[in-house]
Amino acid sequence: MRSFNPPTQQHTQRQSVPSSGSQVKARQLSQLHAQLAQLSNNLADTENLLRMTSVQAESMRGLGSWHAGLFMAASKVLGEESVQQQQQQK
Repeated sequence: MRSFNPPTQQHTQRQSVPSSGSQVKARQLSQLHAQLAQLSNNLADTENLLRMTSVQAESMRGLGSWHAGLFMAASKVLGEESVQQQQQQK
């Protein structure tokens, strides 16, 4: 005859310990402090990224001007060549 073995609980049950209001408040304040520290770090990172973006945007502006000059010079050279070719064909 088999003996009956009740299934064992794999998860232990947490016993709820009543907390006083001051303990709950202290825990919440601790969590808020941690969140505020994380927010402060994220804002500092964002500020650094915005500074870097500003510098890069100014560099992109200069690069755009430089490329525009190259395109204008290339257009002038190619335009002169096409005019010379048209004159030779006539």
